[in-house]
Amino acid sequence: MPFKQINVNEQIAEKRKTDSEFDSLWQGSRNEYKLLAELVKIRKEANLSQTELAEKSGNKQQVISRIENKENSPTLKTLCSILDVLGYEIKIQPKQEV
Repeated sequence: MPFKQINVNEQIAEKRKTDSEFDSLWQGSRNEYKLLAELVKIRKEANLSQTELAEKSGNKQQVISRIENKENSPTLKTLCSILDVLGYEIKIQPKQEV
């Protein structure tokens, strides 16, 4: 039996239109992915390896790897320790209207 091709992006878009709970969860995950991608970008711009970042932030390299590969969500303490090493901090501000 041949495989049926599907367009995953279309499937997700349709599900988001018809299921508000799914849409909310999807949006939440997108924000987390954007944050983690930015974290990786900043680390690379600082010319730090995962091992170097781990050592400086008091974490293990495996922790940094799992965070960057979206396998684990960091605790606030871990995120703050990583950002501190990179010269960044968390700032809470109102959402911008789209």
